[in-house]
Amino acid sequence: MILRREHRILVQGVTGKQGSFWTRAMIDYGAAAVGGVNPRKAGTVHLGLPVFASAVEAAREAPFDAALMFIPPAMARQAAFDACEAGARLVVCLTEHIPAHDVMEMLAAARANGTRIVGPNTAGLVTPGETFAGILPAFNRRVFRPGGVGVISRSGSLGTLVSLVLTQHGYGQSAVYGVGGDPIVGTTTREALEILDADPRTEAVVICGEIGGSAEEEAAEYAAGMAKPVVAFVAGRTSPPGKKMGHAGAIIAGGKGDYRSKRTALEAAGVAVADVPSDIPGLLSAVTADRRAPPIRR
Repeated sequence: MILRREHRILVQGVTGKQGSFWTRAMIDYGAAAVGGVNPRKAGTVHLGLPVFASAVEAAREAPFDAALMFIPPAMARQAAFDACEAGARLVVCLTEHIPAHDVMEMLAAARANGTRIVGPNTAGLVTPGETFAGILPAFNRRVFRPGGVGVISRSGSLGTLVSLVLTQHGYGQSAVYGVGGDPIVGTTTREALEILDADPRTEAVVICGEIGGSAEEEAAEYAAGMAKPVVAFVAGRTSPPGKKMGHAGAIIAGGKGDYRSKRTALEAAGVAVADVPSDIPGLLSAVTADRRAPPIRR
């Protein structure tokens, strides 16, 4: 699911400091926020939005498509259960440091209810010019602008940097998909790639990967059969083996998940891999020319 202007968003934890700041930014941007959740402030109005005791209650009075979680780790599992039970099509889980067994139960509940979870530990989703959900600065037009390039990133900061580089070179983004940096996530890099491949507004895709896990190798398997151009950058080229670099999922073990294995898999699939993010626009231009494809919409 790509978030669109018409998708209604419920914000769980709307009255907190971060929930308030980013919900106001989302509303100002044009996001269709319809309400919030805080059991202790149910029945009040915050930022012009009704506050409910639960997502299930909200669904009865302010139906929504997506739930955005500004929820502490210890409460994240129950909040996800609540959103899934309420019928959310999408749950964007910003929370990090959720215990792995809680995440597994969240994903099981999502499958049982037909809900897609993005995250945990995601910075969120941006559809430039339309809407966003999360903590990416969609409102900064120097960074995000509408266009034809889909961006997938495990890291929010890296996804923002790559979007900035694209914008500086005249490439806008069709959608920015923050899949999250934890070892277990609800939407993998490969699944996000499939979503963007099916999106008629996306003409090319940039994968922002990093060391650890097998997300990029699995995405490479799918990319090998894509008609749309795919370019990638993998962070962590100089990291020492066995050392975790920031994200919980960014750890190399047993010779797997290292930079070389990811780059090799991507290049074998026909994906052009940038040495540094500033190389990405040039690679996009070159790949398009090599395939004799129409220029990417700017």
